[in-house]
Amino acid sequence: MEITWYGHSCFLLESSDGVRILTDPCAPATGYELHDIAADAVTCSHAHYDHNYVEAVSGTPVIIADAGEHSVKGIRIVGIPSYHDEACGQKRGANMIYIFDIDDMRVMHCGDIGHTINDELAAKIGHIDVLLVPIGGNYTVDYRQALDISNVLKPRVVIPMHYKTPDCMVDICDVAPFIVTAKDCRIHRLNQPEATLTRESLGEDRVLVLDYKNCSRTNSI
Repeated sequence: MEITWYGHSCFLLESSDGVRILTDPCAPATGYELHDIAADAVTCSHAHYDHNYVEAVSGTPVIIADAGEHSVKGIRIVGIPSYHDEACGQKRGANMIYIFDIDDMRVMHCGDIGHTINDELAAKIGHIDVLLVPIGGNYTVDYRQALDISNVLKPRVVIPMHYKTPDCMVDICDVAPFIVTAKDCRIHRLNQPEATLTRESLGEDRVLVLDYKNCSRTNSI
């Protein structure tokens, strides 16, 4: 699987067979310019402008924004309900976690989850290989809560998302506190938007920090 970060919570997951899934595309008001991204399907964790900008995608992809099991060209996608805050959605509403079974790996995209994972939710989620988790706080869990989620689910690889970058116009924290606090993990700062992951190369207790792909400066893949 090749994974590309476009900023905020937007990733392109591409299987070894060339199936492309885009997660939570964000509108230009976030500071990220997404456009003409080719994808077979798009998942949207909730209906906020920074997570459902499907106009960024070219063609007519399958749009997935609900719970339950979905299949896109052989890739199984499961939506699991959660909340955008710690008050069962009373502050910011619902949030959808999506789990992707791709190239013999289970990848979990947390969306804008606003709470930690209890035993009941962990049982619904099951085993996770790669965790895409927000760390910026304010609108989501912060870096401490993100590490709590990781400690509960015990993924082999954690990729932080939804944090402040030079282009981000959303009021959230940057990645530095997360890096400092995740001191028991192997931290890999790739300085590029893409990473290739296979089940054999995942390793254990790894954090991958990606740079983001700025579509205003480079062509979409």
